[in-house]
Amino acid sequence: MHIKTFQTGGDRNFAYLIADESSKEAVVIDPSYTPQTIVDYANEQGFQIAYVFCTHNHGDHTNGNANFEGATGVKALLFGDRDPKTGVEVAHDAVFSFGSHELRVLHTPGHTPDSLCFLVQDVLFTGDTLFVGKVGGTDLDRGARTEYASLHEILLTLPDETRVLPGHDVGVKPESTIGHEKQTNPFLLRDDVESFIDLKRNWAAYKEEHGIA
Repeated sequence: MHIKTFQTGGDRNFAYLIADESSKEAVVIDPSYTPQTIVDYANEQGFQIAYVFCTHNHGDHTNGNANFEGATGVKALLFGDRDPKTGVEVAHDAVFSFGSHELRVLHTPGHTPDSLCFLVQDVLFTGDTLFVGKVGGTDLDRGARTEYASLHEILLTLPDETRVLPGHDVGVKPESTIGHEKQTNPFLLRDDVESFIDLKRNWAAYKEEHGIA
């Protein structure tokens, strides 16, 4: 499996291309800001884009969709959309095949109601749900509680060796693993949802106290 990470702009946004090297079929996630860079790379490598997905419907993740579709003919799919080729709906546990690989959709609401993560083999593309050492922004009520559930009931049930590739380069390094985040991410170390929300409420002070950028 071939994975290419693109730094697209915005607030250190990441986009990803995942390809099956035998069939040359590929999937793209969040082709924001500089979609032509991803198109050019796919063409240079001889990859055929089978699917484009967005992790959630915020402009910094979707602003490249129209240009990407214009260049490739492939429409970006978000939560609740139905793939025109297969009829498969983008919903929790839906599976999309490309080459010999499968992409599994995980609905992880919290940052937004439509937030998605995507699992391909042992690689998890987390969008704005989970960052390296941080989690996605929410309100301090329903959004935070929903995010806490998504993290603990879905993402943290994955094997520790699962790689974490987030939607922004806002951590101490560009990627991590589920196991490392369990051990080090201050939000995931909180024992219950109330202390999780308390850390969100006091995050600025916590960062200053612990020297976190």
